[in-house]
Amino acid sequence: MRFINAQVFTPAGFVCGGFEVEDGRFSAVFAGERAAGTDLKGAAVIPGLVDIHTHGAAGADFSDASSEGLSRMAVHLARCGVTSFAPTSMTLPYERLAAAFETAAVLSKARPADCARVTGIHMEGPFFSEKRKGAQNGAYLRLPDPDAFRRLWAGCGGLVRIVDLAPELDGALAFTRCTKEYCTVSVAHTDADYEQARAVFTAGARHLTHLFNAMPPIRHREPGVIGAASEREDVTAELICDGLHVHPSAVRMAFRLFPGRICLISDSLRCCGMPDGEYELGGQQVRLSGGVARLPDGTIAGAAADLYTDMRNAVRFGIDRDEAIRAATIRPAAVIGKAAEIGSIEVGKLADFVVCGADLRAESVYINGERIC
Repeated sequence: MRFINAQVFTPAGFVCGGFEVEDGRFSAVFAGERAAGTDLKGAAVIPGLVDIHTHGAAGADFSDASSEGLSRMAVHLARCGVTSFAPTSMTLPYERLAAAFETAAVLSKARPADCARVTGIHMEGPFFSEKRKGAQNGAYLRLPDPDAFRRLWAGCGGLVRIVDLAPELDGALAFTRCTKEYCTVSVAHTDADYEQARAVFTAGARHLTHLFNAMPPIRHREPGVIGAASEREDVTAELICDGLHVHPSAVRMAFRLFPGRICLISDSLRCCGMPDGEYELGGQQVRLSGGVARLPDGTIAGAAADLYTDMRNAVRFGIDRDEAIRAATIRPAAVIGKAAEIGSIEVGKLADFVVCGADLRAESVYINGERIC
């Protein structure tokens, strides 16, 4: 199938031309005109988005360990333009994590129709600081445990692509040195100082979970985790761009602190795409009101917006359009080791793409070259 007369977002930026799809993959990407094909009438075409930090949507949460729920979540994300995702767990007992991971492994092998593809698991917890646990359930916090991680990793066929930890915990360095051979190690929910964070990055951590949230602020005499991460060119950083978790000015600051290294994420909860009301998160009650999800004590408990909305917000907040697209596509794909398959419109990659209207508004979504909405 050939698509013509489009503004195609390639690794070099937007190009006026088109592309061809064969057997679910991009078989050609070209500049200029072609005589025949599906005429996109000058629309922008971008890669399907890749969300590497999403807990839930459409009333479903990954940690429920429900195949039906995870499929419902995947359908919702796909319709939003998120064609690949790493469902993200909460701090819970190991047996509950294992059950959830098994559901992801099943869906990753056989993608149901109209579902976004499961391309990994983000294990957020339980190796966190009590002080910075945020909306994580403190009853299930644990010290870093390489053996427990390996059992969970093996139980889902190695689908875990990111595992989080707080650098100040006993055993964090040993855990990082061991676990970096299995997946990306990310710093999260931490009260670590600069030296503690620097040590874990030196040991092999390469990612920072939801920058600015659940960590000490950067200070000129105490640069902390943010300072340690920003000066490492091999460390990427997640950013929630819903306009609530991070002020637009801090969004612009983040892109300057981490040039070419920001990954936009949603951190969405089951209330994403749902009306205001009461919801559950990791055994805790959450109330969604006016687009903000909070625990009973007022703690912000995650997001209600999807990644596609966040990407458009980033542009609205002053981030260069091309940079915002990369931060929601190829860069997160690379963090989970999937950049050879997804995240950009290139020959040989899976034909996941979004046809956009004005201001990058999603008009139609394709997975494996087939239109799903």
